[in-house]
Amino acid sequence: MLAAAGCATVEPIDRFMLRTETQAVRVQGSRGPLSHAQSRQVLAELKKRAPETNILDRHVAVEEALAGTPLSLGNLALPLEDGRATYAAMLKAIRGARHHVHMEMYIFDDDEVGQDFARALAERARAGVKVRLIYDAVGSIGTPKEFFEGLEKAGIAVAVFNPVAPGLLKRGPVGVQARDHRKLVVVDGRIAFLGGINISRVYGSASGSRPDPASMPFEERPWRDLQIQLEGPVVGDLQRAFVAQWEKWKKEKLDPAGLYPKLGPAGPHVVRAVASSPGSDGAADALYLALISAIESAETEVFITNAYFVPHPELLAALAAAARRGVDVQLVLPGKTDSALVFHAGRAHYKALLDAGVKIHERKSRLLHTKSAVIDGVWSTIGSTNLDWRSLAYNDELNAVVLGADFANRMKAIFARDLAESELITPAKWAARPFLDRVKETGATSLAEFL
Repeated sequence: MLAAAGCATVEPIDRFMLRTETQAVRVQGSRGPLSHAQSRQVLAELKKRAPETNILDRHVAVEEALAGTPLSLGNLALPLEDGRATYAAMLKAIRGARHHVHMEMYIFDDDEVGQDFARALAERARAGVKVRLIYDAVGSIGTPKEFFEGLEKAGIAVAVFNPVAPGLLKRGPVGVQARDHRKLVVVDGRIAFLGGINISRVYGSASGSRPDPASMPFEERPWRDLQIQLEGPVVGDLQRAFVAQWEKWKKEKLDPAGLYPKLGPAGPHVVRAVASSPGSDGAADALYLALISAIESAETEVFITNAYFVPHPELLAALAAAARRGVDVQLVLPGKTDSALVFHAGRAHYKALLDAGVKIHERKSRLLHTKSAVIDGVWSTIGSTNLDWRSLAYNDELNAVVLGADFANRMKAIFARDLAESELITPAKWAARPFLDRVKETGATSLAEFL
């Protein structure tokens, strides 16, 4: 596969010039698009809750210019930390489903967590609820095929993303490596979950009590991760993303009846769903593009937490430039990881970032799997997108971008908790790292575009 992908490259990220003075911001309400006057009123109310109204103005304009879907008004956005909170909320929603449950998972393991979800899905299927599952062929390659056959026998419809089968190489360099890295659950078209958390025991138990992670060996501690729970009109955008995947890989046209219920306002949050599906032209991941543009617009702070950091040169340049112009740029990255190549390839960029004034922290107490950011106290994202070449060029990814100070303050509190469990990498400490680490960084960098 690596040989076949050798001719695949990622073109420079092509950002167009923003003409904010002529571009009207569109906002989607629970009953459809708002008028320009209504949109202006909504954004004016949003700005009242922001610490710097001009900062919010700028990020709203950038976000609108970069994405094709409108900002969605009247949503409830709730960050969920780690597996226990996420699994509890997801299982509660699934067990309460009345019409359908849609799941799209990179990894769906056959372990105690996977069995908990299998039982909940099967029970709903027996009750007449339509249950559909998309899983990635490589992400779930360790799961016995009998597990998925058992789900189908229980009445659950199953689709496989990009099966590893004869003819795979005919899909071309990008098609060979294409993976569905999304982690999405949509229930009844009314509530959705997305983020970095797969269905696996590595995140802790889905039910029952667990010991304090600090008392466990590092390898057994639940992974650190983040999910977002959403209610409101943005769920329709996430539903459309799932339906597009289902119809492509299952070859089944879905009846829209019941999939897109009329949704009234559920909360105060302005949200955009950002779904990406890189094509054979090597188009950049949509969230990657939005993140770089938000960093370039940053005025006060850029806080990023990411599990797999092998960044494109334009992201490196944006981070360095922000730090040099006085923005507080801080990264929380893994101190230990499940991918040594990614770990060392990412570390190869530390010196350039440290020289620019970027603060780098490595999380030590648990394996970090989070993919999130908060910028200027008004722009936040949670999702599946890593800052590596695989997410940029090959993976189908899914993120939510939330605008506003209320949600950003919660994200900053989560970031502070990660900082408290991390070690600051100073320039002096980095310069004194072992020679063998430098060799590993050099070797891993040569494979960066495949990581």
